[in-house]
Amino acid sequence: MATIDLEKHFLAATEAAAIAAASWRGKGDGKSADGAAVKAMRAVFDNVPFDGRVAIGEGERDDAPMLWIGEPLGSMQGDPSALSIDIAVDPLECTNHVAKNLPNAMAVLAAAPRGKLLHAPDCYMNKIAGPTELNGEISLDESTSYNVEAASSALGKKESELNIVVMDRPRHKNLISELKDHDVNVVLIGDGDVSAALNAADPRSHIDMLMGIGAAPEGVITATALRGLDAPFEGRLVFKNEGHRERAEKMIDGDIDRLWLRDDLCSSEDSLFIGTGVCPGRTFGVEELSDGRYSVQSEIIDVASGAHRFVESIRSM
Repeated sequence: MATIDLEKHFLAATEAAAIAAASWRGKGDGKSADGAAVKAMRAVFDNVPFDGRVAIGEGERDDAPMLWIGEPLGSMQGDPSALSIDIAVDPLECTNHVAKNLPNAMAVLAAAPRGKLLHAPDCYMNKIAGPTELNGEISLDESTSYNVEAASSALGKKESELNIVVMDRPRHKNLISELKDHDVNVVLIGDGDVSAALNAADPRSHIDMLMGIGAAPEGVITATALRGLDAPFEGRLVFKNEGHRERAEKMIDGDIDRLWLRDDLCSSEDSLFIGTGVCPGRTFGVEELSDGRYSVQSEIIDVASGAHRFVESIRSM
């Protein structure tokens, strides 16, 4: 990916999506915010000089606007000299948060060479993530109690001092009950498990782990980011209907019920994560300046180099 400055183009795509979505903050219309982000991101990708493909993306499960899975991206489709890149993407992560003007809405993507990101339908994924200290210590194959006790030991914290993020969903009733049995502090969020996993991996954050079921596209995106941070992430696909399971069986070679390790979901060091803030939270939110200009902040993780930085830009729209 280094032969052309794809990072610059991909950053332009997330920035355009974030700015487009920001105009819908607090207006109670998540679908319009989603649609604006998708349209803006697609317009940028149309002119990026690469042979791209959406490996996995958000939108199929709830009929939302989307960059569809398998969609060709870029201005060099079929050109044998072009770089063939797969994209895992959510032009607007936290749609409901934009509608309500709540924290941590972002435009996010991960990019890697063709075939190096999980190519799967937009289904659900059970996830676990944490900081570097929990590498080899936690796993979806273990019980909630095991993971809490392992995290407590590895981080040198009492169980009551652990902060574990879980999405506030009925499906997590048992998980939340099990966590509370250990007296951990359960941090419930409405949406935004990409930001939550990044916070869990970040030593500057008060979050110690992310657990529970969220969307699979965000799982692949998160795995890419956490590979760059050398932090643990595991996922297992969860199917709410037979249609998604049947499609997964056609798209995935092998056992679709397997445990996906971080480096299975993103199997190349030559990969990139970018997230641009819409609403303030993990990053600053979009700020409208004057004369059609906007201030935006993005988080970028280059997996190969391990470079992790926050960048601010002024964009005209």
